[in-house]
Amino acid sequence: MQTHIDERPVDVYILHMRQDDPKKCTALKLKRLNLAKVVYKARELPIGTVILNPFSSRALSPADRSLMVSRGLTAVDCSWNLAERVFPKLRGHHRCLPYLIAANPVNYGVPTKLSTAEALASALYIAGFKEQAGAILSVFKWGPGFIKLNQELLEEYSKASNSKEVVEIQRRYMP
Repeated sequence: MQTHIDERPVDVYILHMRQDDPKKCTALKLKRLNLAKVVYKARELPIGTVILNPFSSRALSPADRSLMVSRGLTAVDCSWNLAERVFPKLRGHHRCLPYLIAANPVNYGVPTKLSTAEALASALYIAGFKEQAGAILSVFKWGPGFIKLNQELLEEYSKASNSKEVVEIQRRYMP
């Protein structure tokens, strides 16, 4: 399933801001299962990491694959109320995710309201790390449903050659 089987998995990081219920936090579960490294300070992130940032003007695309392999992938787990203050302080390659629909129990069916696990899995899938994306989602009861719900979109995004093409695909699906 993975595009380049000979490559190692992407190093996955989560900057955790300790702002939500630890029992519902997908980031902490990924940490417990050694599927992601959780850090609590921005300076602990690798230099040049790909940062999933909903405010970025550039969409994540398969063109970001080599950056993810060499520098890792980072999600920020924080309250939406504080997000606009957090992201400008982070150094790295900021990318937004394209239009996708949440499958997590808190925001099921809501466009773009993804959990940290869904965001990471989406980025991995789009960049061609489908097995790693599946591994992240497999630890949640609702996880495989996320891929099923977004299968067509994820496949199309994963075939785009750059950010501009991802945005064009997204426009066709957005209401």
